[in-house]
Amino acid sequence: MYGSVSHRRNACAYNLPMPPEVALACRAVVKRYGDVRAVDGLDLQVHRGECFGLLGPNGAGKTTTIEMLEGLVTPDSGEVEVLGQRWAEAGPALRPRLGIQLQETQLADKLSVGETLRLFRSFHPRGRPVADLLALVGLESKATAWIGQLSGGQRQRLSVACALAGDPDVLFLDEPTTGLDPQSRLQLWDVLGRFKAGGGTILLTTHYMDEAATLCDRIGIVDRGRLIALGTPVSLVQALGTGHVVEVMFEGGTPPSRERVSALAGVVEARVQDGLVSLGSAAIHETIPAVLAELAASGAAVRELRTHSATLEDVFVALTGRHLRDG
Repeated sequence: MYGSVSHRRNACAYNLPMPPEVALACRAVVKRYGDVRAVDGLDLQVHRGECFGLLGPNGAGKTTTIEMLEGLVTPDSGEVEVLGQRWAEAGPALRPRLGIQLQETQLADKLSVGETLRLFRSFHPRGRPVADLLALVGLESKATAWIGQLSGGQRQRLSVACALAGDPDVLFLDEPTTGLDPQSRLQLWDVLGRFKAGGGTILLTTHYMDEAATLCDRIGIVDRGRLIALGTPVSLVQALGTGHVVEVMFEGGTPPSRERVSALAGVVEARVQDGLVSLGSAAIHETIPAVLAELAASGAAVRELRTHSATLEDVFVALTGRHLRDG
């Protein structure tokens, strides 16, 4: 189904340089923690000027992958390249070219917003004026406010401004809109869109599927340390092979088997668990009466029926058996 994912060891031979259009690359990367392979032979490329979404359930290897790309963790085997260079050879030259925003950034409560941005700006040989950074994330009115006086959403916007202080070539964002109200979230999306339009590269993790679909040019889904799907948001949904998803909540009776509901008219993919039948359907007008008849025959009572067009969330569940927020 997702044939675009493969492990082309010949194409990823270590002695071959990455094409110039590649900003970030992992080649056959492995990282172990004791007996656990957090990353298990990962091959991945992020192109210059794109926003790439790295999605996966908790424990899938996303954080470890990003930390290796950021130069914070060394792989046990395989190669990591950033902007055509390797950390062991070009670490000091690479660090000023990266902007990093963490999901939770600890800042000094007794510094003001303006002082914090001036501090982060001082770490870089080049960068944006503090006034521009404040305007970029909508914090002009908070320039003299202490960090301890900011709301959670304001802190999140400030952390993104800190990541942009050095005018980076590559921006790493870990859950950038967590805690933001809808207006601030849209504002930050606009900030990221302008950064990308200016030639910047973004590697993004998020638990919001609408955010991934809106911001990302391509998405990679990882699970158990491996890349299991890769493509544009549209192509990933199309590869699922289902136009719609039918969900029926039921109680009582004998739960139908997955094999039986998989054989119903129009069904492409099926799950049955905890009083819920979830069906990916290529012909919803055939699937709905078929599943209702199957449940009636089993003596089950239908409590609720829902349908929706297939989304990235459905792709994720079909591939991993879990929702994005599940551990």
